[in-house]
Amino acid sequence: MKAERLLAELNRLRSDIDKDPSDLEWLTLHHVFCFVSYKIGEFQAYVAEADEKGDFDEFDG
Repeated sequence: MKAERLLAELNRLRSDIDKDPSDLEWLTLHHVFCFVSYKIGEFQAYVAEADEKGDFDEFDG
């Protein structure tokens, strides 16, 4: 699994809802996306560790 793939899915989820700074769902998705984007190296290390533990074994993609 690559961090970029998960980040792309998070961005898709964020894009699927209307931009509304008063909506907690949009705010959450937006700020988590921004934070993870800024910390992509650390997120990739986390994803690699999770992958080694088998956390993505059931994902068929």
